[in-house]
Amino acid sequence: MSQYLPWIFFGVMAFMMWRKVAGKADPAMVKQLVADGALLLDVRSTGEFSGGHIPGATNIPVNELAGRVIELGADKARPVVVYCASGMRSASAAAVLRRAGFARVEDLGGMMRWPR
Repeated sequence: MSQYLPWIFFGVMAFMMWRKVAGKADPAMVKQLVADGALLLDVRSTGEFSGGHIPGATNIPVNELAGRVIELGADKARPVVVYCASGMRSASAAAVLRRAGFARVEDLGGMMRWPR
């Protein structure tokens, strides 16, 4: 049985990594969207944002987003790209934005997925 432990460990790690990016937008595609005028929204805390962020991003922490969605503007057809540190908060933010009527919301996931 112990000879299978490394394979089990590898399988669990591969599954966890897959779950982290499953359902997330293609990094190159969202970078092009932003270059074409999409709103780039960082939903981490203000402290995390001030410690470093993707250039051009607007910061509204996910726990404040529902109450501040009006700050994103009236054009709900404009694409919005959301990101956070690991992908959990961006998924929540994407759901909030969709419920608020934004037509195109792309979830990058963690900011480390942003192409250099």
